[in-house]
Amino acid sequence: MSVLIIAEAGVNHNGKLEIAKKLIDMAVECGADAIKFQIFKAEESTGAFAEKAEYQKENMPIQESQLDMIRKLELPFEEFRVLQNYCNEKGILFISTPDGTESLNYLVSLNLPIIKIGSTEVSNVEFLKQLGETGREIILSTGMSTLGEVEKAINVLKSTGNENIKIMHCVTDYPTAIEDVNLLAMVTMREAFKVPVGLSDHTMGFEAGIAAVALGAEFIEKHITLDREMDGPDHKASMPPNEFKQFVKLIRNTEKLLGDGIKKPTDKEKVIMREVRRSIVAGIDMQEGTIIGKNNVDFKRPGYGIEPEMVKHLIGRKIKRDIKKDELILWDDI
Repeated sequence: MSVLIIAEAGVNHNGKLEIAKKLIDMAVECGADAIKFQIFKAEESTGAFAEKAEYQKENMPIQESQLDMIRKLELPFEEFRVLQNYCNEKGILFISTPDGTESLNYLVSLNLPIIKIGSTEVSNVEFLKQLGETGREIILSTGMSTLGEVEKAINVLKSTGNENIKIMHCVTDYPTAIEDVNLLAMVTMREAFKVPVGLSDHTMGFEAGIAAVALGAEFIEKHITLDREMDGPDHKASMPPNEFKQFVKLIRNTEKLLGDGIKKPTDKEKVIMREVRRSIVAGIDMQEGTIIGKNNVDFKRPGYGIEPEMVKHLIGRKIKRDIKKDELILWDDI
């Protein structure tokens, strides 16, 4: 099964439909399987007195509340239907993260097959119940969470009868330092909860996504931007087109490197094998009638003669023709 590569557009459209469409075009051009947006009404998720997160202050040093910042990043709900239709035209899967009941209900009306839950909702029990009750495939992001908190969230989702749950390891820091990624936590969650796992990669480089795939991630999410210099809280920790295209290529190459797990020679190895493996050969010049013994045979290339392990079946038998040293001994020769 191929790794699902999700281009995380998030709010990098800066509240503009045309930029959102350009992000879809970028994701398609770069080879992503899906693109994800965040759907919300600012007042639904953020209170008037909430301050911006530290990374938001660094990336957007304007003095404003988190609510004021988020208001500028809203898209009207009806524009998400436009984006979904545009994704269908372009042949890429449309995914979205709701930030509250109203936005969740709108996504359900769009009949999305997958709904992504942001890390901020891991402890939001009532909302998790609503998400589970949709019956849709759920991808739960787990930034800022302990293993116990993730377990509680999964149990809440499953209590609704929804077993179609996947979890995404995530570090809620933009960008995430390499030493904070802790990819083995992804493996821990897969073993603990017996569900498919993936990575929401907030690092600046390629290594985390590649390593996650090597560790068994079934889906990888990466923030994308048209330009890191654009205004907005997430652009600086997102990949521009040239980097994201390379990221997708490296993920696909990693999949090829992993293969199917069956240990067997490749078709090219089968050809090479004939020349470089060893066969039973005459250890000396042997005349017709010579009895084969351990002291007059050897094991040398090429490899298309009798295999060395068969020598026990040749010992004590006679040669039917003259054979020169290093010549293959064949079954017809004894």
